[in-house]
Amino acid sequence: MLASPALPIILVTMLQLTLSSTATTSYPDFQLFNVKQTLIGTKKPRPLETSEYHEPSNVSESGQGKWKLKLVHRDKLSSNTTATLHEHSHRFHARMQRDVKRVASLLRRLSGGGGHGVDAAYEVNDFESDVVSGMDQGSGEYFVRLGVGSPPRSQYMVIDSGSDIVWVQCQPCNQCYRQSDPVFDPADSASYAGVSCSSSVCDRIEKSGCHAGRCRYEVMYGDGSYTKGTLALETLTFGRTVVKNVAIGCGHINRGMFIGAAGLLGLGGGSMSLLGQLGGQTGGAFTYCLVSRGTDESGSLVFGRGAMPVGAAWVPLLRNPRVPSFYYIGLSGLGVGGIRVPVSEDIFQLNELGYGGVVMDTGTAVTRFPTLAYNAFRDAFIAQTGNLPRASGVSIFDTCYNLSGLISVRVPTISFYFSGGPILTLPASNFLIPVDDVGTFCFAFASTASGLSIIGNIQQEGIQISFDGANGFVGFGPNVC
Repeated sequence: MLASPALPIILVTMLQLTLSSTATTSYPDFQLFNVKQTLIGTKKPRPLETSEYHEPSNVSESGQGKWKLKLVHRDKLSSNTTATLHEHSHRFHARMQRDVKRVASLLRRLSGGGGHGVDAAYEVNDFESDVVSGMDQGSGEYFVRLGVGSPPRSQYMVIDSGSDIVWVQCQPCNQCYRQSDPVFDPADSASYAGVSCSSSVCDRIEKSGCHAGRCRYEVMYGDGSYTKGTLALETLTFGRTVVKNVAIGCGHINRGMFIGAAGLLGLGGGSMSLLGQLGGQTGGAFTYCLVSRGTDESGSLVFGRGAMPVGAAWVPLLRNPRVPSFYYIGLSGLGVGGIRVPVSEDIFQLNELGYGGVVMDTGTAVTRFPTLAYNAFRDAFIAQTGNLPRASGVSIFDTCYNLSGLISVRVPTISFYFSGGPILTLPASNFLIPVDDVGTFCFAFASTASGLSIIGNIQQEGIQISFDGANGFVGFGPNVC
């Protein structure tokens, strides 16, 4: 546990020696990128067997009062639920289309502001759930498996650090998309309880209504997806940890891009998210490690103060009253090949009106920077990759390379300079990604005309990331996954 506000500062100093240092000579300017191995990861994954697909999650003890749910890579769900998007290039383009809509949705929320939540407290120990990649899906990017209701019905749920509501598809389903598990039926749950229109919980839903004395909710997403239904209190089960009276949406009319998943687990900073509802029992603390693309491994999502790692590089967590759901961090600059890109720190600042700044988001795939910063960043990368054969731009990417037939290549390091001193140097697979299965790779960043920067999940993959809301810090490392 973090014993005092001074401790994160000490950990920051330690991590500068472990991950990287402010001195450009203390970390490699270049790294070898394994092209051949990365292309192997673009192949269609093994689909789940029927027995794996419907059995409840296996539970294994992970120590220190935490329990881990054994999960599968989200790509495997697509093999069972859809016959399309089997080719990597098709999956890639679908993902980019979702990503553009996701970013547009975040910008609309920022311009509109607002936020709602509900205060609650529950008795719950630290608990964890594996995280699986939904990269190649017509749905959210990452998923966890948990139990809904009493007795618990296992469901896959999209995790979203930019959303503040928990919802699941429910019977009777007037309009539902296809999911991997049977649709949850509240009639079969002993713990299901509808929320009345007069409840304070109902008052704090952004788009709430009333029908037959019951609170109704509606959530629209940037890609045209939506969920509408009844607000309820229900029990969620994470392995052997049972959390009662969680306010969830029971969606009877649902549409869109959540193929495979039963619903969404909101992990935003507002009080209607799962974190907000758990209140002081988790101390606003959670950590996740997103699974790397193209592997059969799973990452993890852990709640509770006991999940906070010793040895992380801690940087300030910033809040924006306009959008309390978003997690902002302090970023001061970018580096390519050990050389800081000549861009003013002001371009990454969150201003007094709530515009600009840098958001960490699990739902966005590709990191966005304002055009001025992106252009300088990209040009620095191009200048140091003159030996690599270029390819035409693909989708939202304007800097691509033809690495067909190559086993490995030498590429410059990419680094984020955080406020307070820490430097995070990314593995090459987090910034040079395959857009097909024949050797075309692109620089996985994009520009935005807005002042908002977004650090997406491609750049977060394989790195342990921790949010300590009580002390106001975000931690990077020390573990990888």
